[in-house]
Amino acid sequence: MIRIGILGFAHGHIGAIVNQWKAHPEYGVEVTCGWDHDSDRMQKNCTDFGLCSCDSAQALLQQDIEAVIITSETSLHAELVEAAAAAGKNIILYKPMALTMEEADRIVKAVEDHGVRFTMAWQMRTDPQNQKIRELIRTQELGKVCLYRRRHCLPTHVWADFENTWHASAVYNRDIFADDSSHPFDMMQWIFGMPESVTCEMSTMVNPKVPNDNAVALFKYADGMIAEISCSFTCSASEITTEVYCEKGTIQQYFGDNPATRLPRPAMPGLKWFKEGDSDWTDSQIASPENHGLRLGWQAIPLADFLAGGACICSAQEGRNTLRLVLACYVSAREGRRVMIGDPAVYSI
Repeated sequence: MIRIGILGFAHGHIGAIVNQWKAHPEYGVEVTCGWDHDSDRMQKNCTDFGLCSCDSAQALLQQDIEAVIITSETSLHAELVEAAAAAGKNIILYKPMALTMEEADRIVKAVEDHGVRFTMAWQMRTDPQNQKIRELIRTQELGKVCLYRRRHCLPTHVWADFENTWHASAVYNRDIFADDSSHPFDMMQWIFGMPESVTCEMSTMVNPKVPNDNAVALFKYADGMIAEISCSFTCSASEITTEVYCEKGTIQQYFGDNPATRLPRPAMPGLKWFKEGDSDWTDSQIASPENHGLRLGWQAIPLADFLAGGACICSAQEGRNTLRLVLACYVSAREGRRVMIGDPAVYSI
């Protein structure tokens, strides 16, 4: 069994992962201890998960563990990665990587300097339907991609007291766009690599205490492909999630995010594609999860494989690239211009 500790319980997704590890000892992961700067949150989670609580992050790093999973507020990621790397612990870091490029650089440097194994945790990379979308695109089964569209949403406007959570805090997390747009941006990078430029518009539509709750980013690739990422955190319900328009066909995915899984759904494929020459859609036969929590829990197996010496899900360098995409959107929205992804202005955000 690989022994692991938790640094910070801020991100609620940790529960879906830990519960899977606890329910399946055959995965080979034993979570033994936890720490959080919020003592009440630490005690509640350690009690719920049956863990020993530690008085400090350093105390946790002195425990008999091989690795840590960091699910603290985003603003604490750099310092916790540096401490864990210096202690020789392998690291799973939850999204997004950091708030600034300087913090991301610190994380990459710590991982490289200390030679520890590292992965970002992204549920979109471990989702079986997303993996099939990536396979179809990268093998060019439907030819060249002309337009890629991903809608990624949350109904935060109806979540009680959301404005007072750390997700909406400028100190801990910047804002909801910085936090959650990183998911579809990373999926785009994972499939296509890095784009050349972005044009982005952001708006605050419902609650001024939850800024940038709606945004659309248009990314342009070197081959001319356009990727449209739409993020609404005031979305009550939806169905279609991903659309890929190729020269020889089309891919459509449904029920791929939180608002798309909260309502009863029609009996239809969650992922299908049409290829020119065929008489009908092809059903992927990959089932959509009954709820979003199941999708989060699917990370447990690939993360366990990583801890056992398997491949990382997302490298530190890729995590930094995703943050660059997020911050380039802020530059574009702030300055009202198309921004090249390599623009040093991302260091000013």
